Amino acid sequence: MLQRSPVGRVDTPCRKLLQRVWLVLVLCLVAGPALAASRPLILVMGDSLSAAYGIERQDGWVSLMADRLTGKARVVNASISGETTAGGKTRLPELLGQHDPDIVLLELGGNDGLRGLPPTQMRANLAAMIEASQASGARVALLGIDIPPNYGQAYRDAFTEVFTTLAQRYEVPLVPFLLDEVALNDDLVQDDGIHPTAAAQPRVLDNVWPILAPLLETSGVELARRQE
Repeated sequence: MLQRSPVGRVDTPCRKLLQRVWLVLVLCLVAGPALAASRPLILVMGDSLSAAYGIERQDGWVSLMADRLTGKARVVNASISGETTAGGKTRLPELLGQHDPDIVLLELGGNDGLRGLPPTQMRANLAAMIEASQASGARVALLGIDIPPNYGQAYRDAFTEVFTTLAQRYEVPLVPFLLDEVALNDDLVQDDGIHPTAAAQPRVLDNVWPILAPLLETSGVELARRQE
């Protein structure tokens, strides 16, 4: 119990302690948002592969990435199942203005391919998204995808070439195939034959990490070496 003086005031030692506690609380309230804002922000623009389709969202590779970067970077997952490059192009300007990201990961195109849309249209939409992101000051990485062989080799080649062409033109890092070492493994793919299972998500993140880590390090994020 606080001891009070005859005039009802808290004794000096206790009053000083209360003042110090109050000062610490104020500093935490002020510094907390500032420290959070100082961490780089990663915006993920993707489709069902990044929206954790068919599994719990916290088990998806984007959530696993956010967990790995806790305290070092912030992650906004703006991915929507079924999204096309046209939809992403439409949504991106508002997201750039809202979040002001430092890094934009573009994982779109799979639904364009599954719908048989022209690769030239996909290329134009992705190019517009890269340019808008770079104009906002963000660094961009492309997360490429492939389509099943039954779409024909000519269409498949034109589809995958979009990612390599854009990566070269805009000098952005590229993951050639997001589902590398996942897509052909029945144990890591859901019953639909397309979407990775929860068990596959760490592998998907491992496919992204080699191009993401250098982008983070240029943003001043110190990443500990992973133990093999």
